[in-house]
Amino acid sequence: MSFLAQIKELLDNNFFSSPRRQRLVLVVSLYSIILLMLFFTLKAAQIDLELGKPSPRRIVAEWEAIDVYETESLREQAAQSVAESFDYDPTVLNRATERVIDFFTQVNEARQKELEVEEKAALLIDEVEIELTEPLALALITARPQDLVDMQMQTIEVLEIILQQGVKPAGLETAQRQAAQEINFLIFEQDHKRVMARLAQHVIEPNMIYNPITTNQARQAARDAVEQVRILEGTEIIKEREIVTERHLEQLEALGLLRDSSGYAVFIGLAIVLLILFVIVSLYLFIYQQPIYNDIARLLLLGLIVLITLTFTIAANYFSGYLVPVAMGVFLIAILLNVSLAVLMSMFFSVLVVLVTGNDYRYMLVALVGGLIASFSVGKLNRRSDLTRAGLYVAAANVASVIGLYLYSGNLHFGYDLLREFGISFFAAIGNGLFSAIMAIGLLPYLESGFDLTTSVTLLELANPNHPLLKQLLMEAPGTYHHSLMVANLGEAVAEAVGADPLLTRVGSFYHDIGKLKRPYFFIENQLGGPNPHDKISPNLSTLIITSHIKDGLEMAKKANLPKVIQDIIFQHHGNSLVSYFYQQAEKNTDSKDIIREENFRYDAPLPQTKEAVIIMVADSVEAAVRSLAKPVAGRLEAIVRKIIKEKLNDGQFDQSNITLKELDIMAATFVKMLSGMYHTRIEYPEKELKAEIERGRKNGSSLES
Repeated sequence: MSFLAQIKELLDNNFFSSPRRQRLVLVVSLYSIILLMLFFTLKAAQIDLELGKPSPRRIVAEWEAIDVYETESLREQAAQSVAESFDYDPTVLNRATERVIDFFTQVNEARQKELEVEEKAALLIDEVEIELTEPLALALITARPQDLVDMQMQTIEVLEIILQQGVKPAGLETAQRQAAQEINFLIFEQDHKRVMARLAQHVIEPNMIYNPITTNQARQAARDAVEQVRILEGTEIIKEREIVTERHLEQLEALGLLRDSSGYAVFIGLAIVLLILFVIVSLYLFIYQQPIYNDIARLLLLGLIVLITLTFTIAANYFSGYLVPVAMGVFLIAILLNVSLAVLMSMFFSVLVVLVTGNDYRYMLVALVGGLIASFSVGKLNRRSDLTRAGLYVAAANVASVIGLYLYSGNLHFGYDLLREFGISFFAAIGNGLFSAIMAIGLLPYLESGFDLTTSVTLLELANPNHPLLKQLLMEAPGTYHHSLMVANLGEAVAEAVGADPLLTRVGSFYHDIGKLKRPYFFIENQLGGPNPHDKISPNLSTLIITSHIKDGLEMAKKANLPKVIQDIIFQHHGNSLVSYFYQQAEKNTDSKDIIREENFRYDAPLPQTKEAVIIMVADSVEAAVRSLAKPVAGRLEAIVRKIIKEKLNDGQFDQSNITLKELDIMAATFVKMLSGMYHTRIEYPEKELKAEIERGRKNGSSLES
């Protein structure tokens, strides 16, 4: 019993009878297994340390990472060393000058009032914007006009000197004290200098305005100018028994080696990331890959390939992240399922590589490039050895990616440590491609047989003329062998035209009539002009012999372990068609009183289920019919081809296949085109010219001999 049969038997009970439940159980099981594998892999690689306590062992960086702690520290220092940016505001000086002029204008207006001196002083105290005492106000009222003019001019000069130097908000008090000191050195009465100082201090404002945008830009530029500090592979992080500091913990966290005390965060994070990946793949299968989505066996195969690839990825990561064989899984998916799904799964595997390798995106890039090249390089596989060539393509792409990454990082120099690291990465990249191809070649036969799949590689091997069944067909039934070749050529061309599988159609055509090996002389193509044994037996017995080649062929196919798709074509390629010749013979030879039952003259087989089986059915009938034509001209060819297709359509032979009327029309046109080329009209030489040509040939031959 095959692996697939055992799984089906396990799922074949009341609870698992629903395909939806089977899919759910399969997806949940696969999700849980992958999640636990990733979680325990990461937990095993992490280290449990506590701040302020001695380290239980010496820890060395096993791969390169960014030292976030040191990098941020240096960047913060660089940012703080950049001074704040201020914008000079020229309007502050103009505004201060206007306010000084307005003040002395108010003093002159108060002086001109027809009031007593004390009343003028009181009026001035109420109107001006600065605080004046009565003695100071009286000093201004009683001052000489020229003194007031000089006081105004000198105050403005002091303000110009101070404000042109620039006054920041934090330096406002300093500027006010400087103004008072400058005025104190002037030659004025003390009360006048006190007024000037109060006025200057009052009108001084900060004219250097802080610009946060420019400041932040300058500081960010300083931060960006600081290169990232890298923790190189082999760098000692902490010694044994050394006290654990904040920097140690930051470095271990950057390397992904610091174990969370609870582990819940890691587990939940992994679960979310993995759930996103599963949802994406499930939606892709549901929308674009319905045949795989609805086939539990192929879903199980996809899950098994994912588990195998993940297992090898975890194992290979202990040697080098560049060695993880993502291409192996992509090879298997592309060959056993389809290339489109392989492209998506290469991205899926690349994310798993990031998780396994501790968030090192260099390995993800190499895995993605290798996986995509793997999916593209096996799109048209002709033999198993082509996988070796595909492995070389993957190795070359991996090497190019590794070189590009080292050049991009700017660390490629001739130091011993770097050259050693580069050499390991280089050979790991090559080994990745070769190992992926070797493992794919080794696993492919087991997965094919275990899941009853037929790949293009298997079909190409079956197409080899040295296959025992084909050699036996050639030796014992040469007419059937030639007929099968003709059907294969016709069928392959039609399959390409209607979007069916050309290779499956060709190989199915080779084997569709192997049942005739049991009694080859009962089929007209093998009689070679000899007596026809059907002339001596009844139409009923002839029909039984003719139709038995279907079951005989199926038994021979099972005995030879031919794939199920080929067995289906052998069994279905006649459907339940009527053996019309012997049916008509029976009607002629039977008394009118007897009832001829039509079902006794039909094939006892299922209707064709696939386009390939339909194509072979029609090609089989068309080739036999055209071969019997005396003059297969184009018009007669098209008439007979369309007649055969119409009869089989009306007989319901296509009812269970997914072929359309449009495809049947394309099929007819392709058959006519192919047959016209095979049976094109040849020029007949006149008898006299033919004899003269033969005579010239003889003479040339005799002259050469002499």
